[in-house]
Amino acid sequence: MSEFANIKFQIHDRVARITFARPPLNVFNIAMMREIGEAIDRCAHRDVVAIVFDAAEDTRAFTAGVAVEEHVPETVFQMLDSFHNIFRLLSQISKPAIAVVDGPALGGGCELVAGCDIVIASDRARFGQPEIKLGVFPPVAAILLPRIIGERKAREMILLGEMIDASEALRYGLVTYVVPNNELEQKTTSVLAKLRELSSASVTMTRAALGLGGGDLDSALEKLENFYLNDLMRTEDAQEGIRAFMEKRKPVWRNK
Repeated sequence: MSEFANIKFQIHDRVARITFARPPLNVFNIAMMREIGEAIDRCAHRDVVAIVFDAAEDTRAFTAGVAVEEHVPETVFQMLDSFHNIFRLLSQISKPAIAVVDGPALGGGCELVAGCDIVIASDRARFGQPEIKLGVFPPVAAILLPRIIGERKAREMILLGEMIDASEALRYGLVTYVVPNNELEQKTTSVLAKLRELSSASVTMTRAALGLGGGDLDSALEKLENFYLNDLMRTEDAQEGIRAFMEKRKPVWRNK
């Protein structure tokens, strides 16, 4: 088991497991996201056939997303950099990523689900991109969701910020399997057993080949990061949305 403060990390029988352990809702702050990135990086040169993301039993969500208080001008660059680094590392090391989702996966959590290769969800899982309600948008979702669930549904999720349940997520292809809550670990074990039968070198090469079929994630993220930091975060409404959330009040939009 790992020495990290916000996650649990272990590699056992050729599978790496990164367990979110920041109760109650596994909100991703900068420190936690850097730990996730370090854990992924440790998998790069190991005989690992898959990386599993899940949540500790004493938490109430897969993750409720990225910490809103770190969207402020003083830390928003570090916030975006540490979060997007997770996706860059997953792309670079090309190990299959599996999300095991029980409960809400919101904001950055939904984006992480979109960035995984296989998603195993319980029937009580929920998914959503509520960032628009704070006056901002999800850069990774803007890239990945249209590719995965289709342009129309992706635009609806991102522009309206509403949640979908596990069955709808399965219908649109955001998740791979939906099982009853008490069968979640059994299904995960079954999927991992199939991967363990394979050559990790071949699986890594195949995962890399699959990434060649789409657009360049790094360049797309760079463009969206610049837009987020230099355009969006300079608007009054983006700053008001963040302040309103932290002050637990309804935002007063000035539409500029």
